[in-house]
Amino acid sequence: MAQPAVLVEDKSTGFLRELGLLDSTMIVAGSMIGSGIFIVSADISRNVGSAAGLILTWVITGLLTVTAALSYGELAAMMPAAGGQYVYLREAYSPLWGFLYGWTLFLVIQSGTIAAVAIGFSRYLGVLVPWISPTSWIIPPINLSSGYALSLSTQQLVGVLMIVLLTLINTRGLKIGKWIQNVFTSAKTLSLALLIVLGLIVARDAGVWAANFASGFAPRDPVTITPGFSFAAAASAASGFFGLLVAFCVAQVGSLFSADAWNNITFTAGEVKEPRRNIPLSLALGTGLVMTLYILASMAYCSVLPLEAIQHAPDDRVATAALKVIFGDIGAAIMAVAIVISTFGCNNGLILSGARVVYAMAKDRLFFRATGTLNDRHVPGVALWIQGAWTVFLTLPRTRLRDASGNPIVDPATGMGTYGNVYSDLLNYVIFAALAFYVLTIAGIFVLRRRRPDAERPYRAFGYPIVPALYMAAATTILLVLIVYQTQTTGPGLLIVLAGVPVYFLWRRFANAPPAPSTTSPAG
Repeated sequence: MAQPAVLVEDKSTGFLRELGLLDSTMIVAGSMIGSGIFIVSADISRNVGSAAGLILTWVITGLLTVTAALSYGELAAMMPAAGGQYVYLREAYSPLWGFLYGWTLFLVIQSGTIAAVAIGFSRYLGVLVPWISPTSWIIPPINLSSGYALSLSTQQLVGVLMIVLLTLINTRGLKIGKWIQNVFTSAKTLSLALLIVLGLIVARDAGVWAANFASGFAPRDPVTITPGFSFAAAASAASGFFGLLVAFCVAQVGSLFSADAWNNITFTAGEVKEPRRNIPLSLALGTGLVMTLYILASMAYCSVLPLEAIQHAPDDRVATAALKVIFGDIGAAIMAVAIVISTFGCNNGLILSGARVVYAMAKDRLFFRATGTLNDRHVPGVALWIQGAWTVFLTLPRTRLRDASGNPIVDPATGMGTYGNVYSDLLNYVIFAALAFYVLTIAGIFVLRRRRPDAERPYRAFGYPIVPALYMAAATTILLVLIVYQTQTTGPGLLIVLAGVPVYFLWRRFANAPPAPSTTSPAG
């Protein structure tokens, strides 16, 4: 008779080390795959103006993501502590840099992503259950100013309930959270694989494929990136390479967002078995799997849909448009089911892992002290609920949409104004900041190699120093282009990060906190 598994408690932290290599890989892959791959290809194709450019954008994202993951493996093996990237920045630079990352992650990056994924879940569930609608009001919009409002629609309510349910589940222990992650990540990986098989093999249209790639990278109907600058204009001039560079850098916003959250496994390092081995491996396996699927999915879209249909898919739902070609009207329902499964599993991984950063900050007395405690199920219950409360709040504020003349856009069906979501703007703002923190973290490998040459490094960054340096150069190029050509989004993102500087010093002063300890021990 099989004996029950013995739970291994880390006596120095109280965490249970229950995550094996498969579980860790599922957190990496499951946190990455949300709804982005099914949607953002429309915006990418409008930026680059070609099917070849669409696929190349995903290839570039894949190379950047996998390269970053292989580099992070060194830090993860060196410092397998709860908090992950927060700890790496703290150790490489100072507690201030760790705090700025944790502040931005809690305030916007993690919480905003959870809110966006939750509304994505309810939006696609609304395809199956019409009662769930963005204009079916429980509390109609209450205008707070000319630009903002508060509301509660049935769509928002379902998103809120999803966040509360997954937060509650994850307070009940790691075992049930990882079980949900494994089941839903397996299901959505198979769904994405099936979409690829259908598009590339079963329903492949040779004529569509040939037409999409007949003109190579020559742009067709690209958008204007900024007033006075479009990829088409630059590509037709002597500075064609520069135009190509700008277009692909701007296009990375959508693809990098869809590939983000791969680093979440490092947040849960205190609960991983053999973390010095399993975290680097899971980073490599998870990112490699997902980026391969993403590249193949973009090829599947190009096998079924003409470029114009990808660029102008209704509501940017490229995957839905592809399945409608294959299955007819029922394709929309099939895709809705797949995205509901995908977003539920994605948010479980984000909620599970994000609270561990708040926990690590609290242990350094840089967040509310109660969030640095574990409940009787050996998980940071208070941190989970505070994260959940803030995320729920982010689903409620709305932006009041206006036309080019500044007049409110009115929905003709309801006679009311139309509304966006505050977290959508916030996510646009922090894509720049998130990428900047990745560059800083990988630069930390060089810093720590110099400052701590004798530290134990069970895994060393692949291709060091060339590969990490190439990542930093490529990512920095994207950052510089975004500063120049996407100032309206990068500016607020920088302000969010910089706002954390006075908060850090105020927190340190009123908490009377000593300098955060430096440690490379697994306990953290």
